[in-house]
Amino acid sequence: MSSDHVQSAEMPFLELLARGASADAYEQPELLARAEGRPAEWIAALRQAKPLALRVRAELEGRRRREAELSALFETAHDLAGLRDLDAVLQAIVQRARSLLGTDVAYLSLHDTERGDTYMRVTEGSVAARFQQLRLGMGEGLGGLVAQTARPYVTDDYFKDDRFQHTLTIDAGVRDEGLVAILGVPLTLGHHVIGVLFAADRRARVFEREQIALLGSFAALAAAAIDTANLLAETRSALAGLERANEIIRDRSGVIERASDVHDRLAELVLRGGGVHDVAAAVSEILDGTVEFAEAAAAPAGALEKSGAQGHAVLHDDDWIAPVAAGGELLGALVLRGHPGLDPVDQRTLERAAMVTSLLLLARRSAAEAEQRVRGELLDDLLDARDRDPRLLRERAARLHADLDALHVVLAARPAGDAADAEQETDARRRLAAAASHLAATGHGLAAARDGGTVLLLPLGSGDTATDVARRAARHLGTAVHAPVTVGASAPVEDLATRPEAVATAYAEARRCLEALCVLGRFGDGAAAEDFGFLGLLLAGDRDIPGFVDRTIGEVVAYDRRRGTELLRTLDAYFACGMSPARTKDALHVHVNTVAQRLERVGRLLGDDWQSPARALEIQLALRLHRLSAPEQR
Repeated sequence: MSSDHVQSAEMPFLELLARGASADAYEQPELLARAEGRPAEWIAALRQAKPLALRVRAELEGRRRREAELSALFETAHDLAGLRDLDAVLQAIVQRARSLLGTDVAYLSLHDTERGDTYMRVTEGSVAARFQQLRLGMGEGLGGLVAQTARPYVTDDYFKDDRFQHTLTIDAGVRDEGLVAILGVPLTLGHHVIGVLFAADRRARVFEREQIALLGSFAALAAAAIDTANLLAETRSALAGLERANEIIRDRSGVIERASDVHDRLAELVLRGGGVHDVAAAVSEILDGTVEFAEAAAAPAGALEKSGAQGHAVLHDDDWIAPVAAGGELLGALVLRGHPGLDPVDQRTLERAAMVTSLLLLARRSAAEAEQRVRGELLDDLLDARDRDPRLLRERAARLHADLDALHVVLAARPAGDAADAEQETDARRRLAAAASHLAATGHGLAAARDGGTVLLLPLGSGDTATDVARRAARHLGTAVHAPVTVGASAPVEDLATRPEAVATAYAEARRCLEALCVLGRFGDGAAAEDFGFLGLLLAGDRDIPGFVDRTIGEVVAYDRRRGTELLRTLDAYFACGMSPARTKDALHVHVNTVAQRLERVGRLLGDDWQSPARALEIQLALRLHRLSAPEQR
C-alpha cells in the first residue's frame, strides 16, 4: 500500500476529529469511498486508519471529561471562596454533579436537628412533587444507611436492595420519581454526618469508582459551604449580641478581608498552574510560619487519622496537622510547624489550603494515569505487533521521550510471595504498575501491566548489561512497593520501530528468566539468560551456543590453539572415564603423570572449582557443543 494512499486516507478522519464528530460518523469515509468506486487499496487504507482515529477520539474525549471534572471542582471551590448565597452554591454543586456523572437526577438532603429527621434541601432533574417534599426519619432508606456508616453506598436496583430499611413514604416518593440506580455519599463535618449527596438514574446502572470519588469531592465542597455558612451565621449572631458592636465589626471585617485575600491568592496560584509545594509556601507566608506537605506515610499516624476522621486540623505537640484527602483516601497532610497558638480563622485557612492541595494532587494523579495509559498502550502495540508503521511508532514514542532506535532490554517483573487475598493481590499489582510506570517515565522507557505482573522496555546504557538493568530494576521496584520484586531480562534488542515483533520474542525470554529465578528461589533478584550458565541456553531466545562455549571452556580452546596441546582431548577422555586419571591414561596411551600435569593446567585455566558437580556438568555440555560446532577438530 503506497504512503500517498495512507496519508490521503487519514484526511477524512482528521477532519472528523477536528469538528468533534460522533463515533458513528467514522463509518462514513469507507461507505463514501465504496459508493464512489474507489480502489481496494484506498478502502483498505481507510479501514486501517479508522481504529487509530477512534482511539485518538476516545483519548481526547477522556481528557475533555477529566478537564470538565477538574474545572467544575475548581469553579465550585471558587463559588465557595466567594460564598454569598448558600442555596445558590448547593444548587450549583448538585447541577454540576448531575452533569458530570450524566445521571437523570441529583439531590441533596440535610438533617434537621430540631425535628430529628431528614429533608430534601436541593434537587436537580426531579419531576415528582412528592419526592421533592420528602422528609425521612433517621436511619431510613439508602440515605439512612449512608448517614449511619458515614460511607458511600450504591444500589443498582433500589427496590430489590434489602441492605437498608424500606418505608412506604420513601418507596412511594422514589417510585413517583421512577428512580432505579442510586449513589449516595455522606456530607460530613468533623465526625458528624450532616446530610447526603445523591446521584440517581431511572434505569439500572453501575457507578464507577472514579464517579464515586468525584461525587465525594462535591460532597466535601457542599459540607464546606454549609460549614462556612454556619460560621457566617454564628459570626452575625455574635456581632448582634455583643456590646462593643462597632469594634467587633471592624475586627470581623479585617478577618473577612484576610480570608478573601487568602482565597484569592490560592485561586490565583491554582489558575497559574502552581504545585503542592507552592501552596505550602503561600500559606507559610500568610500564617507567618513554616508549612510543609507531608506524604501520608511521613505524617504522624495518630494525628493524621484523627484529623481525617474529624475533617479539621488537629494539634499534635506544637504542630497543626490538616488532612489532605479526596474521596475518603488520605493523600497526606499540611503540617504547620511550631505554631500552637492558632486562632480559628487561621485554622480554617490551613484547612482550606489542604482542600486546594487535594485538588492539585487529584489533577496530578489524573495526568500521571493518562500518561501511564499512553505508555502502556504503545508497549501493548509493540508486544502484539499491531501497529507496524515505523514512522507512527517513532512519533508515538518521541511524544513519550522514548527512542525506539536505541538498544533496549525487555524486563518481566512480578512481586514475590502469595497475597493473603484477592484484594491484597490487586493492591500489590497496582503498586507495582505505578512504580514501573514511574521508572519507565524517568528512564525514557515504556511500561504496561501484563500476565499478572509488569513488563518494561528500558534503554540499555553505555557499559551496562541486561543483568545490570534487571538488578537495578528489581531494587528500585522492590523499594517502591515495599516488597521483593523479581525481574527477568531479555538479551538486548534493537530496531524496534522496524521490527516490533522482536519485543514479543524478547518478552517471552524475559518471562522464562523470571520463572527460572522463581524456581531457584531467587525472589527479589534480577537476572538475564547469560547468568544461568548452560540453563541460559534453554532460556535465551537466540540460543547463543558459541557464547556459552566461549564463557565455559574458551580459555582451554585458546590454549590448545596457541600451544598445540591436547587439553580438550584430555578433558573428553577424563570425563568419559568417570573422572579417573588411571583409566584416562590408558584411554590416551600416555603416562599417568602426563594426565595429572594436563589436568593441573586445566585447573589453572578454568579455576579451582572446575571439578565441582555444577561446573563439571557445564564443562561436559560445552565440550559436546564444541565438538558439534567444530566437527573437523574431533
